[in-house]
Amino acid sequence: MRKMIAGVLAGMSLLAFTPRLTAQQEFFTRDDVIKYTPDWQGERFPDGRPKVPDDILDRMKNVTLEEAWATLRNAGFVHQYEDGWYSIHPDQILVGRALTAVWMPGRPDIQKVIEDQGKKDNRQGATNAWPVDMLQPRDVYVADHFGLKTDGPSIGDNVGNAIYARSGNGIVYDGAVRDINGLNELPNFTSFVRFYDPSHHFGSLASGRLLNSTMVSINGPTRIGHATVMPGDVILGRNGGVLFIPPQLAERVVKESESTRLEDTFGHQRLREKKYTAGQIDAKWSPEIEQDYHQWLKENENHLTVPKAQIEEILKEAK
Repeated sequence: MRKMIAGVLAGMSLLAFTPRLTAQQEFFTRDDVIKYTPDWQGERFPDGRPKVPDDILDRMKNVTLEEAWATLRNAGFVHQYEDGWYSIHPDQILVGRALTAVWMPGRPDIQKVIEDQGKKDNRQGATNAWPVDMLQPRDVYVADHFGLKTDGPSIGDNVGNAIYARSGNGIVYDGAVRDINGLNELPNFTSFVRFYDPSHHFGSLASGRLLNSTMVSINGPTRIGHATVMPGDVILGRNGGVLFIPPQLAERVVKESESTRLEDTFGHQRLREKKYTAGQIDAKWSPEIEQDYHQWLKENENHLTVPKAQIEEILKEAK
Protein backbone atom coordinates (compact mmCIF):
# COMPACT_ATOMS: atom_id res chain seq x y z
CA MET A 1 0.00 0.00 0.00
CA ARG A 2 2.75 2.42 0.92
CA LYS A 3 4.63 2.01 -2.34
CA MET A 4 1.48 2.22 -4.46
CA ILE A 5 0.30 5.47 -2.91
CA ALA A 6 3.80 6.95 -2.77
CA GLY A 7 4.17 6.28 -6.48
CA VAL A 8 0.92 8.04 -7.30
CA LEU A 9 1.74 11.04 -5.10
CA ALA A 10 5.42 11.41 -5.95
CA GLY A 11 4.95 13.96 -8.72
CA MET A 12 2.29 16.03 -6.99
CA SER A 13 2.60 19.30 -5.11
CA LEU A 14 -0.74 19.53 -3.34
CA LEU A 15 0.88 20.44 -0.04
CA ALA A 16 3.83 22.71 0.67
CA PHE A 17 6.17 19.97 1.88
CA THR A 18 9.69 19.29 0.72
CA PRO A 19 10.00 16.56 -1.95
CA ARG A 20 11.13 14.12 0.74
CA LEU A 21 8.11 14.83 2.95
CA THR A 22 5.73 14.66 -0.01
CA ALA A 23 6.86 11.10 -0.66
CA GLN A 24 6.11 10.28 2.96
CA GLN A 25 2.39 11.09 2.64
CA GLU A 26 1.28 7.48 2.69
CA PHE A 27 -0.08 4.71 4.92
CA PHE A 28 2.79 3.97 7.26
CA THR A 29 3.67 0.42 8.26
CA ARG A 30 4.91 -0.59 11.71
CA ASP A 31 8.51 -0.46 10.46
CA ASP A 32 7.96 3.06 9.07
CA VAL A 33 6.58 4.33 12.38
CA ILE A 34 9.51 2.84 14.30
CA LYS A 35 11.97 4.34 11.81
CA TYR A 36 10.59 7.87 12.29
CA THR A 37 10.34 7.67 16.10
CA PRO A 38 13.89 6.46 16.86
CA ASP A 39 14.30 8.26 20.20
CA TRP A 40 11.53 6.27 21.86
CA GLN A 41 12.96 3.23 23.65
CA GLY A 42 9.85 2.02 25.47
CA GLU A 43 6.80 -0.11 24.72
CA ARG A 44 5.00 0.22 21.38
CA PHE A 45 1.59 -0.61 19.98
CA PRO A 46 1.31 -3.34 17.32
CA ASP A 47 1.19 -0.57 14.66
CA GLY A 48 4.58 0.69 15.90
CA ARG A 49 3.39 3.80 17.73
CA PRO A 50 5.20 4.67 20.97
CA LYS A 51 3.08 3.77 24.00
CA VAL A 52 3.82 6.30 26.71
CA PRO A 53 2.77 4.69 30.05
CA ASP A 54 -0.66 5.41 31.48
CA ASP A 55 0.75 6.86 34.69
CA ILE A 56 2.59 9.54 32.69
CA LEU A 57 -0.67 10.39 30.91
CA ASP A 58 -2.43 10.63 34.28
CA ARG A 59 0.20 13.00 35.64
CA MET A 60 0.22 15.03 32.40
CA LYS A 61 -3.29 16.29 33.21
CA ASN A 62 -1.78 18.50 35.91
CA VAL A 63 0.79 20.05 33.55
CA THR A 64 0.18 23.58 32.26
CA LEU A 65 0.84 24.56 28.66
CA GLU A 66 3.50 27.01 29.86
CA GLU A 67 5.39 24.33 31.79
CA ALA A 68 5.30 21.83 28.93
CA TRP A 69 6.20 24.48 26.34
CA ALA A 70 9.29 25.49 28.34
CA THR A 71 10.54 21.91 28.53
CA LEU A 72 10.03 21.34 24.80
CA ARG A 73 11.68 24.66 23.94
CA ASN A 74 14.73 23.82 26.05
CA ALA A 75 14.95 20.45 24.27
CA GLY A 76 14.96 22.16 20.85
CA PHE A 77 11.34 21.40 19.86
CA VAL A 78 9.93 24.79 18.88
CA HIS A 79 7.08 23.85 16.52
CA GLN A 80 4.78 21.83 18.77
CA TYR A 81 2.01 24.28 19.72
CA GLU A 82 -1.17 25.32 17.95
CA ASP A 83 -4.19 27.39 19.01
CA GLY A 84 -7.20 29.11 17.46
CA TRP A 85 -9.55 26.17 18.05
CA TYR A 86 -13.28 25.69 18.42
CA SER A 87 -13.44 23.55 21.57
CA ILE A 88 -15.89 20.87 22.62
CA HIS A 89 -15.97 20.74 26.44
CA PRO A 90 -13.50 23.66 26.74
CA ASP A 91 -13.41 23.36 30.54
CA GLN A 92 -11.83 19.90 30.32
CA ILE A 93 -8.28 18.73 29.58
CA LEU A 94 -7.37 16.47 26.67
CA VAL A 95 -4.47 14.06 27.19
CA GLY A 96 -3.69 11.00 25.07
CA ARG A 97 -1.50 9.34 22.47
CA ALA A 98 -1.74 10.55 18.86
CA LEU A 99 -2.92 8.47 15.93
CA THR A 100 -2.45 10.67 12.88
CA ALA A 101 -4.09 11.09 9.48
CA VAL A 102 -3.67 13.49 6.55
CA TRP A 103 -6.23 14.53 3.95
CA MET A 104 -5.68 16.39 0.67
CA PRO A 105 -8.09 18.03 -1.77
CA GLY A 106 -10.01 15.25 -3.50
CA ARG A 107 -8.63 13.47 -6.57
CA PRO A 108 -10.62 10.58 -8.00
CA ASP A 109 -7.59 8.79 -9.45
CA ILE A 110 -5.77 8.69 -6.13
CA GLN A 111 -8.99 7.88 -4.31
CA LYS A 112 -9.53 4.82 -6.53
CA VAL A 113 -6.05 3.49 -5.77
CA ILE A 114 -6.63 3.93 -2.04
CA GLU A 115 -10.14 2.43 -2.04
CA ASP A 116 -9.04 -0.57 -4.15
CA GLN A 117 -6.17 -1.27 -1.79
CA GLY A 118 -8.52 -0.86 1.16
CA LYS A 119 -10.70 -3.68 -0.21
CA LYS A 120 -7.65 -5.93 -0.52
CA ASP A 121 -6.72 -5.07 3.07
CA ASN A 122 -10.29 -5.85 4.24
CA ARG A 123 -10.85 -2.32 5.50
CA GLN A 124 -14.47 -1.55 6.30
CA GLY A 125 -16.55 1.47 5.32
CA ALA A 126 -15.44 4.76 3.85
CA THR A 127 -11.87 5.97 4.33
CA ASN A 128 -12.82 8.34 7.15
CA ALA A 129 -13.59 5.25 9.25
CA TRP A 130 -10.23 3.57 8.68
CA PRO A 131 -8.15 5.45 11.27
CA VAL A 132 -11.07 5.28 13.70
CA ASP A 133 -10.99 1.48 13.51
CA MET A 134 -7.31 1.57 14.57
CA LEU A 135 -7.81 3.62 17.74
CA GLN A 136 -6.79 2.20 21.11
CA PRO A 137 -7.91 3.30 24.60
CA ARG A 138 -6.58 6.76 25.48
CA ASP A 139 -5.65 7.57 21.87
CA VAL A 140 -6.39 10.95 20.33
CA TYR A 141 -7.32 11.04 16.65
CA VAL A 142 -5.21 13.85 15.15
CA ALA A 143 -6.09 14.75 11.57
CA ASP A 144 -5.01 17.41 9.09
CA HIS A 145 -8.07 18.10 6.94
CA PHE A 146 -6.41 21.26 5.55
CA GLY A 147 -8.97 23.48 7.31
CA LEU A 148 -11.80 22.36 5.01
CA LYS A 149 -15.12 23.86 6.21
CA THR A 150 -18.02 23.84 3.75
CA ASP A 151 -18.74 20.27 2.60
CA GLY A 152 -15.78 19.26 4.76
CA PRO A 153 -16.98 17.54 7.95
CA SER A 154 -15.87 13.89 7.99
CA ILE A 155 -16.77 13.61 11.69
CA GLY A 156 -20.35 13.82 12.93
CA ASP A 157 -22.12 12.17 15.83
CA ASN A 158 -21.86 8.65 14.33
CA VAL A 159 -18.10 8.77 13.69
CA GLY A 160 -17.69 10.74 16.92
CA ASN A 161 -19.42 7.98 18.88
CA ALA A 162 -17.17 5.40 17.22
CA ILE A 163 -14.06 7.40 18.15
CA TYR A 164 -15.30 7.77 21.71
CA ALA A 165 -16.19 4.08 22.03
CA ARG A 166 -12.70 2.99 20.97
CA SER A 167 -10.56 5.62 22.66
CA GLY A 168 -12.66 7.12 25.43
CA ASN A 169 -11.12 10.36 24.25
CA GLY A 170 -11.58 13.28 21.89
CA ILE A 171 -9.89 14.60 18.76
CA VAL A 172 -7.60 17.29 17.37
CA TYR A 173 -9.04 17.98 13.95
CA ASP A 174 -7.83 20.67 11.53
CA GLY A 175 -11.17 20.86 9.78
CA ALA A 176 -14.90 21.02 10.45
CA VAL A 177 -17.24 18.73 12.36
CA ARG A 178 -21.01 18.42 12.10
CA ASP A 179 -23.78 17.20 14.45
CA ILE A 180 -22.33 19.39 17.18
CA ASN A 181 -25.24 18.74 19.55
CA GLY A 182 -24.62 15.00 19.41
CA LEU A 183 -20.89 15.44 19.98
CA ASN A 184 -21.54 17.66 22.98
CA GLU A 185 -23.54 14.83 24.57
CA LEU A 186 -20.40 12.67 24.82
CA PRO A 187 -19.16 13.59 28.33
CA ASN A 188 -15.40 13.21 27.77
CA PHE A 189 -15.21 13.91 24.05
CA THR A 190 -12.84 16.79 24.77
CA SER A 191 -11.95 18.03 21.31
CA PHE A 192 -10.20 20.81 19.45
CA VAL A 193 -11.55 21.45 15.93
CA ARG A 194 -11.41 24.38 13.52
CA PHE A 195 -15.10 24.84 12.77
CA TYR A 196 -18.62 23.58 13.13
CA ASP A 197 -20.48 23.30 9.83
CA PRO A 198 -23.80 21.61 9.07
CA SER A 199 -22.70 20.43 5.62
CA HIS A 200 -21.67 16.88 4.78
CA HIS A 201 -18.34 15.49 3.59
CA PHE A 202 -18.16 13.33 0.46
CA GLY A 203 -15.01 11.25 0.60
CA SER A 204 -15.94 8.14 -1.33
CA LEU A 205 -16.29 7.41 -5.03
CA ALA A 206 -19.36 5.31 -4.20
CA SER A 207 -21.20 8.43 -3.02
CA GLY A 208 -21.72 9.53 -6.61
CA ARG A 209 -20.95 13.09 -5.56
CA LEU A 210 -17.98 15.32 -6.23
CA LEU A 211 -15.04 14.21 -4.11
CA ASN A 212 -14.24 16.83 -1.48
CA SER A 213 -11.07 15.31 -0.08
CA THR A 214 -8.90 12.22 -0.14
CA MET A 215 -7.21 10.70 2.88
CA VAL A 216 -3.61 9.94 1.91
CA SER A 217 -1.85 9.11 5.18
CA ILE A 218 -2.37 7.19 8.40
CA ASN A 219 0.30 7.11 11.13
CA GLY A 220 2.67 9.38 9.23
CA PRO A 221 4.14 12.83 9.96
CA THR A 222 1.27 15.29 10.12
CA ARG A 223 1.13 19.08 10.10
CA ILE A 224 -1.43 20.71 12.37
CA GLY A 225 -1.27 24.43 11.74
CA HIS A 226 2.26 25.47 12.76
CA ALA A 227 3.03 22.20 14.54
CA THR A 228 4.51 18.88 13.45
CA VAL A 229 2.89 15.78 14.91
CA MET A 230 4.13 12.19 14.93
CA PRO A 231 2.14 9.07 15.79
CA GLY A 232 2.56 8.37 19.49
CA ASP A 233 3.07 12.01 20.47
CA VAL A 234 1.36 12.89 23.74
CA ILE A 235 -1.42 15.40 23.25
CA LEU A 236 -1.94 18.09 25.90
CA GLY A 237 -4.96 20.23 25.10
CA ARG A 238 -6.27 22.82 27.54
CA ASN A 239 -7.12 26.51 27.86
CA GLY A 240 -7.73 26.83 24.12
CA GLY A 241 -4.34 25.49 22.97
CA VAL A 242 -2.78 22.14 22.08
CA LEU A 243 0.80 20.92 22.55
CA PHE A 244 2.13 17.86 20.75
CA ILE A 245 4.78 16.34 23.03
CA PRO A 246 7.32 13.90 21.55
CA PRO A 247 7.00 10.63 23.50
CA GLN A 248 10.64 10.58 24.57
CA LEU A 249 10.06 13.92 26.36
CA ALA A 250 6.74 13.12 28.04
CA GLU A 251 8.20 11.92 31.34
CA ARG A 252 10.63 14.84 31.42
CA VAL A 253 7.73 17.28 30.88
CA VAL A 254 5.81 15.72 33.75
CA LYS A 255 8.74 15.69 36.18
CA GLU A 256 9.81 19.25 35.46
CA SER A 257 6.22 20.42 35.81
CA GLU A 258 5.91 18.65 39.16
CA SER A 259 9.14 20.21 40.40
CA THR A 260 7.87 23.65 39.41
CA ARG A 261 4.53 22.99 41.12
CA LEU A 262 6.22 21.93 44.36
CA GLU A 263 8.45 25.02 44.41
CA ASP A 264 5.46 27.27 43.70
CA THR A 265 3.39 25.66 46.46
CA PHE A 266 6.23 26.11 48.96
CA GLY A 267 6.95 29.66 47.84
CA HIS A 268 3.31 30.75 47.99
CA GLN A 269 2.93 29.30 51.48
CA ARG A 270 6.02 31.06 52.78
CA LEU A 271 4.89 34.35 51.21
CA ARG A 272 1.52 34.08 52.94
CA GLU A 273 3.35 33.36 56.19
CA LYS A 274 5.50 36.46 55.53
CA LYS A 275 8.60 34.40 56.17
CA TYR A 276 10.23 35.60 52.93
CA THR A 277 9.75 38.57 50.64
CA ALA A 278 8.63 38.34 47.02
CA GLY A 279 12.14 39.35 45.97
CA GLN A 280 13.65 36.43 47.88
CA ILE A 281 11.23 33.89 46.38
CA ASP A 282 11.43 35.26 42.83
CA ALA A 283 15.23 35.31 42.76
CA LYS A 284 17.65 32.40 42.95
CA TRP A 285 17.05 30.86 46.35
CA SER A 286 19.64 31.29 49.07
CA PRO A 287 21.10 28.15 50.73
CA GLU A 288 18.85 28.86 53.72
CA ILE A 289 15.68 28.87 51.58
CA GLU A 290 16.82 25.73 49.75
CA GLN A 291 17.32 23.98 53.09
CA ASP A 292 13.91 25.17 54.29
CA TYR A 293 12.33 23.88 51.07
CA HIS A 294 13.85 20.42 51.41
CA GLN A 295 12.72 20.21 55.02
CA TRP A 296 9.23 21.29 53.93
CA LEU A 297 9.20 18.49 51.33
CA LYS A 298 10.06 15.90 53.98
CA GLU A 299 7.36 17.15 56.31
CA ASN A 300 4.63 17.32 53.66
CA GLU A 301 5.41 14.50 51.23
CA ASN A 302 2.34 12.50 52.30
CA HIS A 303 0.00 15.41 51.61
CA LEU A 304 1.28 16.70 48.25
CA THR A 305 -0.24 15.83 44.87
CA VAL A 306 3.14 14.88 43.39
CA PRO A 307 4.16 11.18 43.61
CA LYS A 308 6.40 10.38 46.58
CA ALA A 309 8.98 8.87 44.25
CA GLN A 310 9.38 12.25 42.55
CA ILE A 311 9.81 14.02 45.89
CA GLU A 312 12.37 11.46 46.99
CA GLU A 313 14.25 11.96 43.72
CA ILE A 314 14.40 15.72 44.33
CA LEU A 315 15.68 15.20 47.86
CA LYS A 316 18.27 12.70 46.66
CA GLU A 317 19.59 15.13 44.05
CA ALA A 318 19.89 17.84 46.73
CA LYS A 319 22.33 15.80 48.83
